[in-house]
Amino acid sequence: MKKMIKTAAAVFTCVGAFSGMAFATPSTQIWIPSTDIQGYQSLHLNLDTYFRASGVSKTGSVTGRDANTILVGPTIGVLPFEKIQAEVGFDYVVTGTEAGDNYPFMGHFKVGTAEDSLFTYSPALAVGMYNIGNSHKLGMMSGQNMVYGLAARTLPVVGRISAGGYAGSKISFDDGRGADTAQNTGVLLSWDRTMTEISDKLWLAVDYQGGNNVNGSVNFGVSWAFSKNVSVIFGYDVYKEKALAGNNTFTTQVDINWP
Repeated sequence: MKKMIKTAAAVFTCVGAFSGMAFATPSTQIWIPSTDIQGYQSLHLNLDTYFRASGVSKTGSVTGRDANTILVGPTIGVLPFEKIQAEVGFDYVVTGTEAGDNYPFMGHFKVGTAEDSLFTYSPALAVGMYNIGNSHKLGMMSGQNMVYGLAARTLPVVGRISAGGYAGSKISFDDGRGADTAQNTGVLLSWDRTMTEISDKLWLAVDYQGGNNVNGSVNFGVSWAFSKNVSVIFGYDVYKEKALAGNNTFTTQVDINWP
């Protein structure tokens, strides 16, 4: 499991009109999924917020502002095996608009192995899905049905490097040119590292989701662990296709883990 698990407790208010921005809510880096998996019977609760860095709409919002968004939901580890682990969960999404609130629930799951579990120097591996739901047009998060695969390896001094790819529902990624030409695939890349030279509580990460679609972005984050089970990530998300995803966002990702 990622050394710095995002968490603390907070409540935020969501304002603005609907946008198609999407979120990775299994165990993640900042934006993309990671190879980290919740341990057996370990319960994780996340509260993620995304606030717009600008009030000028990029998506043509009638309110003049792209939506801020809140997600909350549990994830639990479900396999008792040492070398193969799995997690399942769901999220409830609030966008503050009727369109977004019509489809507020989305599921996710992941199966994988940790580094060195298969053989010496073997990478961590993970496959899964997120934003699971009935496929919709309008760029809804729920229904993107994102299938992904990742491999990761921690290198001395450098930190952990992760790479993989994803594919999503063509209907949900329809950008107006038709589902047959939807940009619903791309690469997943990330770097993360616990900054032990400063403090074991400090963690940094950069991740990237490819694809000329609502999910395409590069994301930067820093985490501080307030206790063994409580820490928080502060990040910034830069979207490739602002006409689809809206303005860049500041993200605060707060989570609690039991035990």
